Amino acid sequence: MKRTTGLLAAALLASTAIGASAETLRWASAGDSLTLDPHAQNEGPTHTLAHQIYEPLLIRDQTGEFEPALATSWAPKEGDPNVWVFDLREGVSYHDGAEFTAEDVIFSIERAKSPDSDMKELLTSIVEVRAVDDYTVEMVTDGPNPILPSNLTNLFIMDKGWTEENDAVKVQDVEGGEQTFATANVNGTGPFRLVSREPDVRTVLEQNPDYWGMDEFPMEVTRIEYTPIQNAATRVAALLSGEVDFIQDVPVQDLGRVSDADGLVVKTAPQNRTIFFGLNMGADDLESDNVEGENPLADVRVRRAMNMAINREAIQQVVMRGQSAPAGMIAPPFVNGWTEEMDAIETDIEAAKALMEEAGYADGFSIQLDCPNDRYINDEAICQAAVGMLGQIGVTVNLDAKPKAQHFPLITNGETDFYMLGWGVPTYDSEYVFNFLVHTRGSERGSWNGTGFSNAEVDEMIQTLASETDLEKRNDTIASIWEVVQEETIYLPIHHQVLNWGMTESVGIEVDPEDSPKMKYFTMN
Repeated sequence: MKRTTGLLAAALLASTAIGASAETLRWASAGDSLTLDPHAQNEGPTHTLAHQIYEPLLIRDQTGEFEPALATSWAPKEGDPNVWVFDLREGVSYHDGAEFTAEDVIFSIERAKSPDSDMKELLTSIVEVRAVDDYTVEMVTDGPNPILPSNLTNLFIMDKGWTEENDAVKVQDVEGGEQTFATANVNGTGPFRLVSREPDVRTVLEQNPDYWGMDEFPMEVTRIEYTPIQNAATRVAALLSGEVDFIQDVPVQDLGRVSDADGLVVKTAPQNRTIFFGLNMGADDLESDNVEGENPLADVRVRRAMNMAINREAIQQVVMRGQSAPAGMIAPPFVNGWTEEMDAIETDIEAAKALMEEAGYADGFSIQLDCPNDRYINDEAICQAAVGMLGQIGVTVNLDAKPKAQHFPLITNGETDFYMLGWGVPTYDSEYVFNFLVHTRGSERGSWNGTGFSNAEVDEMIQTLASETDLEKRNDTIASIWEVVQEETIYLPIHHQVLNWGMTESVGIEVDPEDSPKMKYFTMN
């Protein structure tokens, strides 16, 4: 544990000093939640922590199936397909004792639709949310939306009164560096309450004894001590030494070491997430390249050449030790719209060189690649591998790797020319991918589209998906959009992630394809 930072060592020592009981879950992963404001960031670890404290109307269980949460049932309104009716759970209280009612749902949806919210793309079809009574809500959409419930599984409900009283109605502007009351304080209906929070150091939660689901879920975890541990070796050492009970991301190089250790278990499953590179094709000139007065990425031949230069099988075998699935599209097989044909691409260095020459870049060019080093499995190592591969066709890549808290704003603020991103699809539908990553960046869609790609016809097709009830026609539109995405090569897919969770034998849980463990399901033997 010599490489453990002082803060981490203090956190782990504090955990040990407390004397973890059989009901305490000491949990670690590579990166922390970016904020406690539940609408400020649409990001996996941020949602994962929020799921312990806040709740949406419905969730997906560990098999991907819908399960009631704050709503007990939902269905289109009889006689009006433009309205979804949600029956709310009665007798639910927030952590401060306030009653959960329909006004909290209306408030939360409107808050999540606001400009600073990172969840707004999920709610673009909703034109009105209204209360029929205290426990019935109607959501009115601009045309029938057959998949609206899929968009709500990470849309957390806040207490209207608490949020207003603490001047936290405005969603935190994370990219702008804003801090609000909701950044570090919570008042949810979830199974755990916040005890203490030190960002990037330690977060402690305790079981909510008044949780409505105490008799519906195992609820065997009474205390959670969460420690983000960026360094892979340190994270594994903490599990091997017994200082933590559960880590979400066992490094692929340590799988055998962990699984062979007495009292430890590794559980593996495909993840609903694809890792890829984004290319700034929309700028007239790039900031980080050595080409004056033009943008080499604006030429589709260059983008295709770069795509063909990446050897995904080599990354799979060498960097990921077999723990990935090479990808040819930026959606995993879980997603409606995925096809085996689109999800394949051959490495061809000679053909890539020919395309570079045809585009006028036979001598190549240099460019900066922005990469996170604490978000995805072997993220920086993947980027390092890509540097060498792209070098074979004359593209000299200068790698700049940094923590996700500094990396992600580069994308959302349009300050990167070439970047890594990973995208999970909690709705299991291509519309989610298109809304965030393909639609022209604007006030309601495209917030993570750092490529500058803009196509009015594609935008129009994307917008029809929310209200198309003819599923065959809708799937045809999805296929047409994917054809453009693939033809334009606005992203360079790398692979679909594989999850490896490591835990002590006393922890009982199966891998969630969303990589979002919900501790109310955990058993502690």
